[in-house]
Amino acid sequence: MRKWTRALTAAAAAAALIGAAPPAEPPSRPGVDAPELARLGADPVGVADLELVQLAQPNVLKGQDRPIVEDRHLPLKVWYPATRSGPGTIYRTALSGETGVDVPFTIPGVATPDAPPRSGRFPLVILAHGYGNTPELLAWLGENLASKGYVVVAPAFRDPPISDRSAFAFAGPLSRRPLDIAFVAAEVQRRARAGQAPFAAADPDSTALIGYSMGGYGVLTAAGAPLDPWLGGTTRGVLAPYAAGGANADSLEVAHLKAVVAIAPAVRLQDKGLWAGAGVAAVTAPTLFIVGSQDHVVGYDPGVRTAFDQQVHAPRYLLTFKEAGHSIALSGAPAEMRRTFWDIDWLEDAVWRKDRLLAVQTHFITAFLDRYVKGDAAKASYLDGLVPDSDAGVWPGLPRGRFAGFSPGAPSATVWKGFQPSKATGMMFEHKPAS
Repeated sequence: MRKWTRALTAAAAAAALIGAAPPAEPPSRPGVDAPELARLGADPVGVADLELVQLAQPNVLKGQDRPIVEDRHLPLKVWYPATRSGPGTIYRTALSGETGVDVPFTIPGVATPDAPPRSGRFPLVILAHGYGNTPELLAWLGENLASKGYVVVAPAFRDPPISDRSAFAFAGPLSRRPLDIAFVAAEVQRRARAGQAPFAAADPDSTALIGYSMGGYGVLTAAGAPLDPWLGGTTRGVLAPYAAGGANADSLEVAHLKAVVAIAPAVRLQDKGLWAGAGVAAVTAPTLFIVGSQDHVVGYDPGVRTAFDQQVHAPRYLLTFKEAGHSIALSGAPAEMRRTFWDIDWLEDAVWRKDRLLAVQTHFITAFLDRYVKGDAAKASYLDGLVPDSDAGVWPGLPRGRFAGFSPGAPSATVWKGFQPSKATGMMFEHKPAS
């Protein structure tokens, strides 16, 4: 009996070891089933932290009769091509719990803090997070793009807790996103021209904007979509001078803009649109929209798909994840964020694997930015002429079994270029040229 007991104990211990979860991989390093362009680039990645201060800004969250005026402090996370790699950093961040108390957690990264930057001239990317999020939750994209020769700057907007239902809590992010993005872009461009670290290698004349959710609203506004005047009243007058027809309306538009990526962007507030007149049709920079067909936060159609259809003066693309919801752009939930429904719902999708969502987005964002910001014409074949429904792609003569090769695309196959044949499924990708 003792022998059986010892044997069962040993078997249980072995099973526990075999079933133990592997160490968490940095989300910027995609898995073996990721599409071709999702993989990390050739450059080691550095990361730096600093703060920008914008003087005398109205704070919609403070003040009785009118917002008080105070200096606005914006911490930045900057990812850049580096000369050497070291032990990957561990990002420490937090999201607001249901009661408004932050839930802290960590995310592994590949970047080396304060690594020496690589010499050269690299396009500048401003990366804007969503309402209540943090830059660390977009490190998967910041690190990946930096490894491919981009300088990525992600401000921490320090929103009030998303559980805060007080009168002006929502007005804070609504008013500050476009203002902060325009300020950060202009200030980083200025410092890049002056050769100031860590922006010395950034090319201020080749700038791209990427935003998720509330950040998506911000980047579309900073790309030229005119704010509707009704937002002035909603934001206690803060946005009134910047709305269409306002004295400062032109000051929001980012200079030297080459491309925009809007991931699940907020395009309306309840039943009201956020932009006046032509709306997103005023944006002339090439734009990539990314959204889930079941996004009930910002809407699909009407919603993000509507904006894609309306942006008639720019080449634009729409990547749709069928049945996905709103939480498509944030890192997957670590153990600390799996204890309550509120916490896990921040980060995980009901249908899609999170690592799959991030890898597909990285693939298309890489192709899009390389083409329109770096001018790499070879990347056009990853974007143009794709069969709209990924499920309809065929690859004649494909070897039988689990074939891991990447589709060569047209004319040999209509399986999306750069995808493994069994993995190009459940998505739509559409392209419309400027009219």
